[in-house]
Amino acid sequence: MNAHSIPDADVASSGVAAEELKQFIERIERLEEEKAGLQGDIKDVMLELKGRGFDVKAVRTILRLRKKDHSERQEEEAILELYMQALGMA
Repeated sequence: MNAHSIPDADVASSGVAAEELKQFIERIERLEEEKAGLQGDIKDVMLELKGRGFDVKAVRTILRLRKKDHSERQEEEAILELYMQALGMA
């Protein structure tokens, strides 16, 4: 029987497994709280950016592109250019 097929009663009755599970859950809950705080901070920065006259949508696009490596960006841009030419948009 693997760990995924242990019935709930077995997990609850084995103090070690129950305590380990509780620690994982509490750790995830703390990380979720941190994530929510960080998301709030990012929202505040975006509002400040917008208040200073920057285009938030463009900044989000730049952030997305910066996560990609150079060759991946070039490939994406080439495909976009090809599609735009095919549609008469270029």
